[in-house]
Amino acid sequence: MARYSFKNILGEARIYICNYIVGYIPSHTLRLWYYRNIMKFQIAQGASIHLGCKFGCTKYFSLGKNSTINQNCHLDNRGGLFFGKNVSVSARCAFITADHIMESSTFEGRGREVTVDCFVFIGYGATILGGVILGRGSVIAAGGLINKSTEAYGIYAGVPAKKIKTRSSALNYTTNYKRLFH
Repeated sequence: MARYSFKNILGEARIYICNYIVGYIPSHTLRLWYYRNIMKFQIAQGASIHLGCKFGCTKYFSLGKNSTINQNCHLDNRGGLFFGKNVSVSARCAFITADHIMESSTFEGRGREVTVDCFVFIGYGATILGGVILGRGSVIAAGGLINKSTEAYGIYAGVPAKKIKTRSSALNYTTNYKRLFH
C-alpha cells in the first residue's frame, strides 16, 4: 500500500480543487486569484482562463498580457507551458508536455516544454505535443496536431499539421477577452 506524506496530500488536494472546483467558478477574479496565489502560475494583466480548464501541476505555467485560453482546455503543464502576449486558444485544445519514452524498456517518463509565442491563434480542438515552439503569429487550424515547432506567421492544418500558407506579419491587435460568466 502506498504511503503519502502530508505534503503530497496537500499538493494533490490543491490540484484537485483547481481542476474540479475553482475551474468552474464563474468569476475570472476568483479563478485568477487561485491560479496566481495557490497554484503559483504567472498570469499577466488582461489575461483570462475560461471555465473548465484543467492543469497537470502547480507552477510551470505562464500566460502573457491579454492572452486568452477558452473553456475546457487540457493544460498539462508538468513539462512547462508558456504563452506570450495576445495569444488566443480556442475551446477544447490540449497541450501535452509530459509523456513516456516508447523505446524505453522501463517506460520512462519525460517532460518537454511548450512555448507559444505572441499573437498565436490556436483553433478549436487542436493538440500541441511537448517539445515544440509555436512561432510568433502562427495559426493552428481546428483539430490540428502539432508535433514539431512552427515557423513565425505560418498557418498549419492537419494531423500531423503541415504548413499550408503564411499569415501577414503586420499584426497589431489585442486579444483581451473576458466574458461575465466564462
